[in-house]
Amino acid sequence: MIHVAGKGTPATALLAKRKIAHTVHTYEHDPRHESFGLEAAEALDVPPERVFKTLLADVDGKLVVGIVPVVGQLDLKALAAAVGGKRAKMADITAAERTTGYVAGGISPLGQRKRLPTVLDSSASQFPTIHCSGGRRGLEIELAPGDLVGLLDATVAPIAG
Repeated sequence: MIHVAGKGTPATALLAKRKIAHTVHTYEHDPRHESFGLEAAEALDVPPERVFKTLLADVDGKLVVGIVPVVGQLDLKALAAAVGGKRAKMADITAAERTTGYVAGGISPLGQRKRLPTVLDSSASQFPTIHCSGGRRGLEIELAPGDLVGLLDATVAPIAG
């Protein structure tokens, strides 16, 4: 485990508290980059299929977290089905930030203010480790997909389009 002194987030604190094996990766965020996730993949020299983005959707009036590869898009219909819902639309950014406690582009699936139903795209299971946001732009956490699922009590389903 690598801890970055003075740079902790609720996500890194949760991993430390639960003693989950992980690696923290940092890079200099470029605000001009078009995609936070692709920027992370490039900066860390990791295949983009192993870097996952955290997106929030409104499923039948309730917020749900979808975690998908940065090279894909969230399939809203599949996400709704995975949580037993009917309709899904992307959540309002302000609502997502307020509910998670993180800023868009740095929303981690871990350590959110409010625990939300979470679905991890099934493609994650093909990798020994995946990367997800550590809770701020320029901070990525690498961990085993099974550990992420266990921490979040997440559902695993094909939700990337």
